Amino acid sequence: MLATAVLAAAMAAGEEARAAADDFTTFRVMTPELALDLALAALKDCRDRGYQVAVAVTDRFGLVQVVLRDRLAGQHTPDTAVGKARAAVSFRTDTLTLAEVTEAGQLNSGIRHLPGFVFLGGGVPVEAGGMIVGGIGISGAPGGAEDDACAKAGIKAVEDRLMM
Repeated sequence: MLATAVLAAAMAAGEEARAAADDFTTFRVMTPELALDLALAALKDCRDRGYQVAVAVTDRFGLVQVVLRDRLAGQHTPDTAVGKARAAVSFRTDTLTLAEVTEAGQLNSGIRHLPGFVFLGGGVPVEAGGMIVGGIGISGAPGGAEDDACAKAGIKAVEDRLMM
């Protein structure tokens, strides 16, 4: 009888421990070094194309990790780049796609009014091992497609470090 009671207590404790473990989520976060290297690679790609831009890298929650502004990039570009990176992370979609699905008259057009988000091309989620670990936003190239291309080039430059 005592053995049964001890076994029942041990099983209950194990179930409580498993339940408590289910109350938490484990995730990965980019290091500042990786975020900086990503931003530098994207900035270099834009420069090579002849564009003066700002680059922002956010973590998986949309919090800024890195912002770089090239010498001649406009005053608005850092904030715009951050807004694009945040939008890409929050909506788990590149902002070229988001720009289309949030146009006036579209079902989701109302999200364009959310403060702190920019729905123009140039924001791309950063994935590692199938999980979004951050976002990158570019602002200052001649258009959203060009911003997007620089962002994707930055990701490609560090993709070996994003593989898990």
